[in-house]
Amino acid sequence: MSALHRPTRLLALAVIMCGCVGCDQATKVYAVRNLKGQPPAVYLNGLLRVHYVENPGAFLGLFGGLPQEVKFGLLVVGNALVLGAVAIYLLRGRHLDAWMFLALSLIVAGGVGNLIDRWRLDGRVIDFLNVGFGDKVWMRTGIFNVADVAITLGFLMLLPRVFRSETPDRPTTPTVPAS
Repeated sequence: MSALHRPTRLLALAVIMCGCVGCDQATKVYAVRNLKGQPPAVYLNGLLRVHYVENPGAFLGLFGGLPQEVKFGLLVVGNALVLGAVAIYLLRGRHLDAWMFLALSLIVAGGVGNLIDRWRLDGRVIDFLNVGFGDKVWMRTGIFNVADVAITLGFLMLLPRVFRSETPDRPTTPTVPAS
């Protein structure tokens, strides 16, 4: 895929950010107004559960038990720095093709959606979706939100790039037998 020009990247990043962050925040407002304090709702014969929680940690509650100052440094300041660096790369990277741009943009947009929660909610993130079969924990996802979907999709899009076995073209030099 060909590299994207800077004005195209800026416009595309703005559209992706507004779409993902806007959808994430709108669904979280809905969750607070309609799901908070309510029992889980079950749909599609248990395939989808909608259940409001406020996650004090990262993915699946990771780091949730750390002291508040450490969590703030790691999950707010650290994430903001990483997301900012990736956003700069998205806007300045010269050889960034459309696929990689979209993947990284989704990760940044999802990260910003969750960062907004952490900033507003004393380090917590609103989660409300759960997918799986039955009641066994190992057959269900953790509880997640729209921002998490964007982050996960972005990472899944990166996987083929990480695991491809292509090597860059190298000039070949003839081998001369030793005499």
